[in-house]
Amino acid sequence: MKNPYLLLIILLTAISVNAQDVNFAPLDTSPVDISYFPHKAVKSKKTDSPSAIIKVVYSRPSAKGRTVFGELIPFGKVWRVGANENTEIKFYKPVTIGGVNIPAGTYSLFAIPEKDKWTIIINKEIDLWGAYAYDESKDIARVTVPVKAVSNTIEALSIAFTNQGSVANLLIGWDKTTVEVPITIK
Repeated sequence: MKNPYLLLIILLTAISVNAQDVNFAPLDTSPVDISYFPHKAVKSKKTDSPSAIIKVVYSRPSAKGRTVFGELIPFGKVWRVGANENTEIKFYKPVTIGGVNIPAGTYSLFAIPEKDKWTIIINKEIDLWGAYAYDESKDIARVTVPVKAVSNTIEALSIAFTNQGSVANLLIGWDKTTVEVPITIK
């Protein structure tokens, strides 16, 4: 071809047509969300170090009129605390949960829901899909917390934190149920 610009235009046109033919997946029904402690944690522009002490990355399934605990999520079985990939909790500083010292690092967050209490589990293994490959031998902490009923339905699984001095309370709520897990910051 005598005109190299014409060849470039033809190639760019072919590439753009192919890009438009991509079939992107629809929005996930359980979108991923992140909860930080403290709530307004940000990364410093100077150090790229987070001001966060705890970060939880989780998927937020919705109740959609279903009874969640005891039906959709069976009582007495390990649950990933969310949907899709297992929920991950990252501690930027050492913490204590249920009397167990936990070094800074990233862990999986599981639970065993019961009608009146939950067993909250911090597990060493990450990058799992759900609780299918959960390995109890990799648990580093387990704590039992009481269930608190709420009057207004929480449509989508929600995770947040409250603060009481050196304690960060991890709140998990969904449907008509909440639990609170005290985490002591060292």
